[in-house]
Amino acid sequence: MSDSRGRRSLWSGLRVAVLALLWGSTFLWTELALRGLSPLQVTFTRCVLGALVLVVACYATGHRIPKGVALWRHIVVAALFCNALPFALFSLGQQSVDSGLAGVLNATTPLWSIALGLALGSERGLRPVRLAGLLLGFTGTIVIFAPWQATGAGGWGALAILGAAASYAVAFTYMGRTLVRRGTATISLSAAQLLAASGLTALAVPMGGLETINPGPTVLVAAVVLSVLCTAVTFHLTYRIINDEGATNAAVVGYLLPVVSVLLGAVVLGEDLSVRVVLGMAVVLAGVGMTRRHGAAATATVKEATTPTPGPAPEDEPADAPRPLLENTR
Repeated sequence: MSDSRGRRSLWSGLRVAVLALLWGSTFLWTELALRGLSPLQVTFTRCVLGALVLVVACYATGHRIPKGVALWRHIVVAALFCNALPFALFSLGQQSVDSGLAGVLNATTPLWSIALGLALGSERGLRPVRLAGLLLGFTGTIVIFAPWQATGAGGWGALAILGAAASYAVAFTYMGRTLVRRGTATISLSAAQLLAASGLTALAVPMGGLETINPGPTVLVAAVVLSVLCTAVTFHLTYRIINDEGATNAAVVGYLLPVVSVLLGAVVLGEDLSVRVVLGMAVVLAGVGMTRRHGAAATATVKEATTPTPGPAPEDEPADAPRPLLENTR
């Protein structure tokens, strides 16, 4: 039993580390893609190429795009708050905010998620140590950000990125309450959601995405990596964590993003990496460790609170249609 628990813990930690690495590098690739594409063009490219990858993966693994009007209503709402809106806000914000700072600001996602969980009653099992870990992680991001040293502009760009972080928190909570644990494979849900996000973004492109593009090699590579690894793969991993551990644990990954984004910004783009920044990253890692180690009870509460009661079969499917167990759809 302990060996099984240890393997699950190891797999969970590995999955979180991969997600943090890919998600944290998003800000670097976005900044590079913006050198030849407009913010809406970057957003549209992410959604379309990411959707293509996930749809191929969905059918290659023997699954299908889900059906049903009621289910698709939830998918469209989730696509707005988890994909179309935050992707656009990040692209807009990073026109004036560097990649490292963007990752730091995005680390506020767990606090937004906790606030929503408390408001909705899905965080009744939040333990003091777990709460302390969340607050410690936020303290680490403040140390990295050092607002007392700020001299200029972030302004609207920083506000846009904070809006994107809040949007992620809304999306994770919504997805946990309406989409996961309904017997539909997460690969099917994630593919469908990026398809919906592609449609939503396509509607917005004429409003600001028709500028002439300048797709040099760096821009093209950045756009492809951003779409395939930082959107398709990252988004599906996020869905898995929401499904297995709850929306708050998925949001907690956001505290690791400053570590990745600041390091990549320093190595690749020559952004500042001081002793203060390194100390802040150590505090962030300590806070994340506390939330992961003491999160089991709270996760169980989140799952209980967000697991929907059985209801009628989705529209367009027969009432007696088989609904595979999640263990068989991973």
